[in-house]
Amino acid sequence: MAGELIADRVVVEDPAEGSTLHNRGFFGRPRPGGGLELDLLEAIYLVEADRLAVRRKGRAVSARELFRAASTAIESFEIRYLVYRDLRQRGYVVEARGGAVDFQVYPRGGAPRKTPSRFWVRALSERAVFDLAELLERAEEAAGVRKTLLLGLVDEESDLTYYSVREAHPRGHRPSERPKGRIVVHFLGDRAVVIDEHEAQALHAAGFFGKMIGRRLQLSLLETAYLAKEGFVEVRNGETDRPIRLARLIKEAEAVQPDFELRLRAYEDLIARGVISKTGFKYGSHFRAYEGDPETHHAKYLVHVVPRGHRGAWPEISRAVRLAHGVKKQILFGEVGEDVRYVKLERVRP
Repeated sequence: MAGELIADRVVVEDPAEGSTLHNRGFFGRPRPGGGLELDLLEAIYLVEADRLAVRRKGRAVSARELFRAASTAIESFEIRYLVYRDLRQRGYVVEARGGAVDFQVYPRGGAPRKTPSRFWVRALSERAVFDLAELLERAEEAAGVRKTLLLGLVDEESDLTYYSVREAHPRGHRPSERPKGRIVVHFLGDRAVVIDEHEAQALHAAGFFGKMIGRRLQLSLLETAYLAKEGFVEVRNGETDRPIRLARLIKEAEAVQPDFELRLRAYEDLIARGVISKTGFKYGSHFRAYEGDPETHHAKYLVHVVPRGHRGAWPEISRAVRLAHGVKKQILFGEVGEDVRYVKLERVRP
């Protein structure tokens, strides 16, 4: 079929050809009075498929000219085109959008004005900035209109990886009983310990705090600070047996863990949600999180927390998602601000 390149559009003027092209794949937008208007993504895809020949003022437009025109007219054209092309080859009807979302994608067998779109898709280079606040905003918008937000990440060899993005609301069934009396905890520098066996057992049973090592209970610094804030324990110096106030404990903890208060905010939030949190060090994250008893449940989540406004690199995110998938867990990224919000990234094949 013949199309005329006009500015940043290709127009198929023949009404019959335009109708055929639109009906077989829902390409373009029908023009009043007949014919079809294609954007440059659609036009290049159809040229590659040998379904369209583009001309300008009666002269054939080469592939190089067409790509140059698209690169000028469309920001990050090559990245967007690779995602568009891939989705089309997977059998989806794809429409370009403006604003923060690049495409809306219809379910297989669906079509514009006949069925609702299924996905909102953003096309990104692996070198793009990972902006958690923006992802949360886009995911919230998509969920508000019952769409799934997908990110199409293009690596330097033009291979694609897709991630679904959803805001997450983790929930668990942590026990809420309070141990009797204030339990004595001895601070040892980078952890703490409950020496009395009965107190150790009681504190552990109250919320699966710490880990029993023989007859003693070892607590992390996060657990110790939380329990001190709640008035469950009295913290003492492991060498002098002198009491340590909460402010001093937090200062000591920050000396060995500079992001301690950030992690503590997230830890407190997870506890409020009933989630039982343990260190995620062995998985390269801040927490592994359980919905129930860690001795009888597998951790459902790995949680990594960042301050509000955090901007990172996608290769790090890709590594975290891949690792979580490999150990059959969900990866949550927590944004810590006035409150804590979580986004779940999951690798998918659309």
